Amino acid sequence: NHPEDFLMMQNFPNPFNPSTQISYALPQASHVVLKIFNLMGQEIKTLVDGLQTAGAHSVSWDGIDSLGKRACSGIYICQLQIGVFLKSKKMLLVE
Repeated sequence: NHPEDFLMMQNFPNPFNPSTQISYALPQASHVVLKIFNLMGQEIKTLVDGLQTAGAHSVSWDGIDSLGKRACSGIYICQLQIGVFLKSKKMLLVE
């Protein structure tokens, strides 16, 4: 039983420390790109970049950036891109 449309849920918990879950659902197998950005639009981390099966998916972000450093407290944007579908959610990391 697959969703009829692409879905992205709000991360949980939010605010979070040290990690949070990001859940989404795909109606069909698709190339998925899931990235974290800071408020200046700089890419912090790519969590997913590849083909995924239809159905529900969940990814954890531990607050670590692509350089292996702990991200600072603040608001981050989680962006899910599946083809032309683009969805973003705000996330709050607190120390």
